[in-house]
Amino acid sequence: MPRQKHRPATLKDIAKVTGYSINTISRALRDKEDISAKTKKIIREISGKMGYINNAQASSLRLGHTNTIAVILGDISNPYFGIQMKAIENRARSEGYSSFLLNTNENIDMEREAIQSALNKNVDGILICPTQQNEENIQYLINTGIPFVQIGRCFENPDASYVIQNDRLGGYQATNFLIENGHRDILTLTSPAYISSGRDRLAGYKQALKEANIPVKTKLIREIPITSEGCSDVLSAIFREKLHFTAIFAFSDLIALDAWVHLERLGFKIPKDISLVGFDNIQSRLALPFNLSTINPHKTTISNTAVDCLVNIMRGKTNQGHHTIDTHLVSGETVRTIPVDSYA
Repeated sequence: MPRQKHRPATLKDIAKVTGYSINTISRALRDKEDISAKTKKIIREISGKMGYINNAQASSLRLGHTNTIAVILGDISNPYFGIQMKAIENRARSEGYSSFLLNTNENIDMEREAIQSALNKNVDGILICPTQQNEENIQYLINTGIPFVQIGRCFENPDASYVIQNDRLGGYQATNFLIENGHRDILTLTSPAYISSGRDRLAGYKQALKEANIPVKTKLIREIPITSEGCSDVLSAIFREKLHFTAIFAFSDLIALDAWVHLERLGFKIPKDISLVGFDNIQSRLALPFNLSTINPHKTTISNTAVDCLVNIMRGKTNQGHHTIDTHLVSGETVRTIPVDSYA
């Protein structure tokens, strides 16, 4: 005789054991306010022992939502995104939503695949850090009508919500800190020009130099792949050109650390020979053996605000939201002070 497959417990089965009506059991398992805490506890304990499984997918189809959000990020090998995802997950859970991560590897085609995968899973909303190589994917999201919020970067589209850090302020703060410590020849390793956060950080860099009456030297502005791959090639080219610089402002902490490793291999010491400032403050969540001078974009605040904004849109409380979070400087151990008379 073939072994009979075990049948999951039903609401009717639980009713027979507990003596409660099917309606009472259903409302208790959905945590309805008209059911007492004592009754809920009894029903939950017995339903759990009986192996009752709530068909969340069926419920979602009936109710029109799944209580899930997709989070589409650029490069999960970057600790910044890992820290951000954890904060998003915690906030979403507190609002009754589960979340899952999709990685684009900063590739626009993978980004479209991630969006379509999220849509196929009937998510209620999407948080996305756009690759920004073009605006097609964001326009595609707008056309689908699904609630979404850009996080960390954004297109200037009035129909697209965003929560970003104040990148121009951050670029200004980093560069001004180096200037205050006597540096005038400051190399910036910036992102490709299509990245909004990179453009704004570069604008802040230029603003700080101009306010200090220091010429902006285009040869000291170098684009670098956003995933940090190629940092060594860029620095090697700079040294071949024999360009003089005493400090580096890097687009991200990941790029700053990559530059640090390459400089050490070439015999330079940080900050004795070259000062270094990053952006992201990943050390706030990672135990590192040094304190990198960096810009804190307030990752948790950005993540929480993005989730709150998305939830408000999904629940019909607002159509969109535009939020910019101010940054602040974290002074570490990677910037040395140059005497004023050094440039005399």
